[in-house]
Amino acid sequence: MKKKGWIILLFAFIGFAFSSDKPAYILYDQNGKVATYKQMIADIQQADIVFFGELHTDPIAHWLQYEITKDLYAVKKQDLIIGSEMFESDNQLIMDEYLAGVYDAKKFEAEAKLWGNYKTDYKPVLDFAKKNGLLYVATNIPRRYASVVHKKGFDGLKELSDEAKALIGPDLERLYDKNVACYAEMLKMKGMGGHVNEKFPMAQAAKDATMAHFILENWSKGKLFFHFDGAYHSDNFEGIVWWINKLKPGLKIKTISTVYQESVEKLDDENLDRANYIIAVPETMTQTRR
Repeated sequence: MKKKGWIILLFAFIGFAFSSDKPAYILYDQNGKVATYKQMIADIQQADIVFFGELHTDPIAHWLQYEITKDLYAVKKQDLIIGSEMFESDNQLIMDEYLAGVYDAKKFEAEAKLWGNYKTDYKPVLDFAKKNGLLYVATNIPRRYASVVHKKGFDGLKELSDEAKALIGPDLERLYDKNVACYAEMLKMKGMGGHVNEKFPMAQAAKDATMAHFILENWSKGKLFFHFDGAYHSDNFEGIVWWINKLKPGLKIKTISTVYQESVEKLDDENLDRANYIIAVPETMTQTRR
């Protein structure tokens, strides 16, 4: 076969190989344009706060959280702060003690409130913070207080002690806006189940506001706060992002979201503008256990 024929055959093979690839994910910008990981890191490292909205049992999201943490640390060093929804604010003391080496992982894991997929999905980043002396912030409201809001609304928080209130974002009743889309959507679910009522989005807002509060409590100029949360808490630049902008406007915020799609070759229209960067994962992806 002549050389030209080999070249044509080679390009045909390469084209077939690419068309038959099954990527574990494709990264897009908010406009649906394919983005590279390197481009994303160069962009988000300039931010004050970066939100990584995950799907809680998606292994791709958890792997990327670890990889992004490593790469942001390479640039920011001790100016990197990590925090997450998966740890509640009343666990901050025990977490600080673990990170400081007061006791081993077995003791920490026996006493902290941990999610079922902690060891596979959240422990790697926490231990990275421990190894490198980074602050890790438990940002979420204790679930018992979120339950109070769900049952009694914000009035229920008035019954709590000052010590309890210190674990919750302040001014919830004054600042809450039921018309913010992510809360208004919840109200539309009324009638679909006994747990969904007008207080349900208040409980969600209590989580968002508390996370925003503890992020801001621990962030300072020149720092980069990298926060992990369920995608619903930061998608569409609402949820925690809305509270951050309400409490301290003007900060440079970047968001990442994770979505499942039947095909990842193109970003579905419904996922455009969901975040600054969208990780499209095949909906057949294997799940971790929670």
